[in-house]
Amino acid sequence: MGLHPAFPKSPFAILDPTIRWFPADDDLRSNTMDKLLPPLVQELRRQVKTWRDKRYAGASDTSKSLLNWWFNTPHYLPKADGSSCEFKYYFAQQEALETIVYLHDVVKIIDKYDLMRFDATHFVTASMFDESWRRFVVKMATGSGKTKVMSLALAWSYFHKLYEADSDMARNFLVIAPNIIVLDRIYKDFKGLDIFLHDPVLPDDGHDGRNWREDFQLSIHLQDDVRMVRKTGNIFLTNIHRVYAGNEALPSPDDDNTMDYFLGTRPTGATNDSKVDLGLIVRDIDELMVINDEAHHIHDHKLAWFKSIEDIHNRLLMKGASLSLQVDVTATPKHNNGGIFVQTVADYPLVEAISQNVVKHPVLPDAPSRAKLAERQSAKFTEKYADYLNLGVIEWRKAYAEHEKLGKKAILFVMTDDTKNCDEVAEFLKSAYPELENSVLVIHTKNNGEISETATGKKKEELDRLRGLANAIDGDDSPYKAIVSVLMLKEGWDVRNVTTIVGLRSYSSKSNILPEQTLGRGLRKMYPGGLEEYVSVIGTNAFMEFVESIQAEGVILEHRPMGDDSGPKAPLVVEVDKDNEKKDLDKLDIELPVLSARVYREFKNLDALDVASLGNGKIPHLEFSPEEKREIVFKEITTDKVTHTTILDGATANDYRNALGFFARYIMDEMRLVSGYDVLYGKIKLFIEHHLFDRDVDLEDLNTLRNLSEPGVKQRVLKAFKKAINDLTIEDKGNAEIRDHIKLRETRPFTANEQGYLIPKKSVFNKVVGDSHFELMFAKFLDDCDDVVAFAKNYFAVHFKLDYVNADGEISNYYPDFFVKLADGRIFIVETKGQEDLDVPLKMERLKQWCEDVNALQDDAIFDFVFVDMDGFEKYRPSDFTSLVAGFTKYK
Repeated sequence: MGLHPAFPKSPFAILDPTIRWFPADDDLRSNTMDKLLPPLVQELRRQVKTWRDKRYAGASDTSKSLLNWWFNTPHYLPKADGSSCEFKYYFAQQEALETIVYLHDVVKIIDKYDLMRFDATHFVTASMFDESWRRFVVKMATGSGKTKVMSLALAWSYFHKLYEADSDMARNFLVIAPNIIVLDRIYKDFKGLDIFLHDPVLPDDGHDGRNWREDFQLSIHLQDDVRMVRKTGNIFLTNIHRVYAGNEALPSPDDDNTMDYFLGTRPTGATNDSKVDLGLIVRDIDELMVINDEAHHIHDHKLAWFKSIEDIHNRLLMKGASLSLQVDVTATPKHNNGGIFVQTVADYPLVEAISQNVVKHPVLPDAPSRAKLAERQSAKFTEKYADYLNLGVIEWRKAYAEHEKLGKKAILFVMTDDTKNCDEVAEFLKSAYPELENSVLVIHTKNNGEISETATGKKKEELDRLRGLANAIDGDDSPYKAIVSVLMLKEGWDVRNVTTIVGLRSYSSKSNILPEQTLGRGLRKMYPGGLEEYVSVIGTNAFMEFVESIQAEGVILEHRPMGDDSGPKAPLVVEVDKDNEKKDLDKLDIELPVLSARVYREFKNLDALDVASLGNGKIPHLEFSPEEKREIVFKEITTDKVTHTTILDGATANDYRNALGFFARYIMDEMRLVSGYDVLYGKIKLFIEHHLFDRDVDLEDLNTLRNLSEPGVKQRVLKAFKKAINDLTIEDKGNAEIRDHIKLRETRPFTANEQGYLIPKKSVFNKVVGDSHFELMFAKFLDDCDDVVAFAKNYFAVHFKLDYVNADGEISNYYPDFFVKLADGRIFIVETKGQEDLDVPLKMERLKQWCEDVNALQDDAIFDFVFVDMDGFEKYRPSDFTSLVAGFTKYK
């Protein structure tokens, strides 16, 4: 049941279809395949990979531009401290969009019969599709970024309709949420078009000759506040309950007012609130796309939700149009019998998301811990389940203490079976555990886990208040640390800080709840990046058996000891060891001067770049056949991955500006240049025309443009300009000054993935986490050296780094490995290496220079450095640090 050995750990890695999760158990494949894998996905993955490898051949120009911008163009987003960080979409998000575009642009899917061509099981029939319009379902694990897929699909449809002649897509969007909780979450991202402007959804104006940002004109209409501003450019964001078709009498041509007969009625719904006026929407627009979040709610053609979308499609048909596309996104697109929606075209299952640390790892109590739990003979609910509640609180307490060090609040989530028991559990937690006295939030849902939409007056005000409190529970301002609810699984409550789930329900097939929905409440991660996080799951035997049934889908549930005698199920926290009475932190602290940077960029010198002097040797100007001149393809230098394709036939045949613009933007991204595009563009043009090839060339010539797609050309241009820009803009001040000091004991707690670590005696930190076995071995050596007073690993959280010019001629940061303080007061900066690379001599030269600078600027301590390679350390086995320094003088 495990994943393929070659399955990558990075969620950004391109996944080959041959290594995706597949049920290894023959019995599972024979009997429950329809509940494990979508029948269309296997073949679609294979075809989309082939299409991706062919540079999206056959897609529209607009689709190619967007796909290349989103997934093949480097993006850097600003951070609060003024720096920037690279942004990438997960491959699961990329594959979902690629599949949608492939099906529309290349396969030209119209209906269910076209989709059935991808069935790998040969069991799919037309009767399994209820809709008569184009519908694609995207299956993605909770917490893996479904909202980003929605934003990309929306933007693609908008621009496709705007820029492509005869496009059947839409610039109006009905974004449907299953309830008010999910609506709140979507609106938070869509309000003010935030997700489109913050994420790199919209290409820069000028990208492939389009003004994308200027042309992206959309208005958001929330729930009942629907105001038609124009016929295109509308996002109608609403709860599905607000678009029910209602039970009013059908309009007739004999009515006094025949508008409803011809244009559709104004539906009323099943609630007392006002509704989205579908009649108004359909009267005034001719194009519409439906994006349906948490789409597992629409699983039956008999449901009003399905009929409402069908009604929209039929009303458009009456006008000679149709629903352009319905895109559903959900973690669990399953029918009541567990079968996956046959319309599913992309799948990122929970087993893969856990493996790639996109979501938390579920942890269950091991057998000895489970054996200590018993349902007591009592009519009182909290007495009956006292063992489960107590273990849940114990686990939550441990997680709370660890996360609190990092400025995060851990949340305990308890599920009950009815409102009476829900209230009883809440009162029990508040009275039995002092830290929860005023910190328990109670949410009453309907028995199926949905929050009622029919509340009015004071009841509605109370519901709105509780909804707001539940959504804000992660925040520091919220007093709540625990939440108790009747199930609360379907309504989209997806906060990030749940670390402990206690289930006190008996699950049955009638509940229509799935294990992933149960775990989903605790799957969203608290911390960014690839840090491993955990959610502890505790509950009755029936509950645990239900949760463990997800293992049939490949998810490996970790079982660990739980209780007072076990450690916390939380990320590894490294912190200053303040509670260790055996440590004298004053003695173990190491103070490090922070010097001003020696090297810096002076961008104003870019004008002085002389393209005639960019390296030696010129590239032959090759002759290509007419067929070979049809397109210019740009690839990554190191990976050979296609980054951009420009078609050379048609209207753009003689437009070399796209190619030059690509080179200029690529170099600016690589060099982190924030300005100077116009200057760089001109320099590149001059270089290509007169200095790149073995003769002067004409940029209007298609043969020249085809030459620019050759693998060696981009590498030649990029390397030449990078070196020239570095030589021209990087300068050494020749001196430094002390700007600040770092005291190790002032380092804030931080997290690390679970890995090998040492509990040191001579460090201010509680743990030394090693990135390699050699680092741990060296740390143990330092801890045992008699002449070492204190030492510490240089973690990123310490913020000690040196600027230097790396082997590529670029300014980079260097983080040495260890700090060592000796009995004579000297402080050594130590670099350890298992295998040297080209940057090691440059780092050591910079470290030597730093020591000289700091020793000249102060006399509180003498700073020195030493380089220790693993082979030499294992060969000579120094007895103490002094002998190590004497033996390792390679870079002195």
